Amino acid sequence: MKQVTNRITVHSSGRGLFEITPELRDFQRQSGIRTGLLTVFCRHTSASLLIQENADPDVRHDLEAYFSRLSPDGQPGWRHNNEGPDDMSGHIRSALTQTSVGIPVVDGELVLGTWQGVFLWEHRTRAHRREVVLHLAGE
Repeated sequence: MKQVTNRITVHSSGRGLFEITPELRDFQRQSGIRTGLLTVFCRHTSASLLIQENADPDVRHDLEAYFSRLSPDGQPGWRHNNEGPDDMSGHIRSALTQTSVGIPVVDGELVLGTWQGVFLWEHRTRAHRREVVLHLAGE
């Protein structure tokens, strides 16, 4: 079994979903692995990963609107606010989503559905530099 790793950097412009599917496809194709599993891991506690609809941007808008109601910024009584009112809400959003996703590789392609894309979801309101680790194992 062959294993390869890489890191990609995502420069967010603030809260929102940033598609990384093209970078994942490039990594997989360059690896030469035709059958295996790609693990994608976000190294942050106020950003997460999401496999979601990538055709209609209204889906991303509606997800953000829902999470804004679910975990609004600056809640009274939150003790952790070291970096501003969006600090704890960012951690809650990350805890409710995921920091790692696995994607099968079959016949030299990522097995994503027709309308699926992989996104880094930035939960903070200001721009950040986020690191995502890729690990691909297979043959």
